[in-house]
Amino acid sequence: MRISVERLSWAVRGTVIVREVDADIGPGETVGLIGPNGSGKSSLLRCVAGLRTPTSGAVRYDGRDIRDWSARSVARHTAFVEQVAHAESDLRLGDVVALGRTPFRGRLRGLGPTDHLVVEAALARVGLTGLESRPWHTLSGGERQRAHLARALAQQPRGILLDEPTNHLDVRHQLALMELLATTDQTVLVALHDLTLAARYCDRLLLLHGGRLVATGSPREVLTADRLREVFGIDAEVDRDALGNLTVAYRGAL
Repeated sequence: MRISVERLSWAVRGTVIVREVDADIGPGETVGLIGPNGSGKSSLLRCVAGLRTPTSGAVRYDGRDIRDWSARSVARHTAFVEQVAHAESDLRLGDVVALGRTPFRGRLRGLGPTDHLVVEAALARVGLTGLESRPWHTLSGGERQRAHLARALAQQPRGILLDEPTNHLDVRHQLALMELLATTDQTVLVALHDLTLAARYCDRLLLLHGGRLVATGSPREVLTADRLREVFGIDAEVDRDALGNLTVAYRGAL
């Protein structure tokens, strides 16, 4: 699925948070959304997910303005994983993942055989097989984050939008999650703070600063020492490690 953002702006109470952003994410691409705190990443993601209506501009899936789609149709095409996702404490892990099947079920219809198979496959992809009966309040932050990713996968979307999905994850699960996103055939737009993870696993990067898109391109093109100094206010060196992966080494804040 192609996701297009056309001169998108979003404001709240007269304050412009996202300003005239143009971006095009091709089918199957994994694109990282980076920028300092307050740069508009979360707001842009929520507009792309159809959860906020842009003040101006448009979001299109495969050329169709999502304002012409029903909420159920949007949910059948894209899944959104929030930075801080909540679920009721009396639910089990499996119940939360099964919520991903909601766009495909009637209001009064329970899970069918296909739904159960999809949920099981989603749990397996994030390493949570066998934990379906665990009460939500007993899960660690990392387990909850992976459960919400499994819920998104259970939607079987053509596009996945994620806001800081590596929060609460240990290094092993951060790498596993990013490997999953990098190798899926779904279109992925993911907001990240970890620039080295973004450089290693994303096909392209979108850099936001002050609500504006200030750079787009390959990680090598976007992550330059001068740009990191200007946008993030850090002194950093961009290099490659022994495995050939692009890395960002921080000398300190400016």
